[in-house]
Amino acid sequence: MPILAEDRRSAVKEIVCDILELEEDEVTDTSLFIDDHGADSLRAIEILASLEKEFGITIDQSELAQMVNLEAVYKVVAEAPAR
Repeated sequence: MPILAEDRRSAVKEIVCDILELEEDEVTDTSLFIDDHGADSLRAIEILASLEKEFGITIDQSELAQMVNLEAVYKVVAEAPAR
């Protein structure tokens, strides 16, 4: 399984926090976007689109169901194919 470099992890967290309108210290790697932070499906799609744009990758819409916290997002981004 690919590991996401620390600088990319920071960028992912920054994008997620910006879209969820949270401070970075409010979000942990395992806190749940929906249950802990009140995110909805529209925010999840925003996160997916922003990650694709930032990193030049393609994330299949089916991955949305897995992207429940930062750890899962790091994994999806690390495994996503470049465009």
